[in-house]
Amino acid sequence: MTHILLIDDDDLLRDTLLQMLQLDGHRVTEAAGGEQGLALFGSGVGFDAVVTDILMPGTDGAQVIVELRRRCPKVPIVAISGGRRVLTSSFNLETAAISGATCQLAKPFTRAQLQAVLRQALAASATP
Repeated sequence: MTHILLIDDDDLLRDTLLQMLQLDGHRVTEAAGGEQGLALFGSGVGFDAVVTDILMPGTDGAQVIVELRRRCPKVPIVAISGGRRVLTSSFNLETAAISGATCQLAKPFTRAQLQAVLRQALAASATP
């Protein structure tokens, strides 16, 4: 069973993603923001992958990705973003890729798209 750290400040979306991931048999630990996510990641609990939003108050997803890469260079990281009025999701996801995200996914997305990107991220981290 894959243990996933899910970081998103939107309670409703985080709950939806939690349900999607659990339906696929994943064990999920939730964080309501970047600071909480980094604290959980550093708590000694082993995570197999991280799914993080990019636009969050406080510590944003790009900062989370950079710090996760510093701590654990091989952890698979899936960045998700829907953008905002000024920043598009493609800009946010490009920033995530530059920061070190393994894969990116634009909101809104389907469960099948999430499954595919998570499989891709896990496979990418398994290759030497």
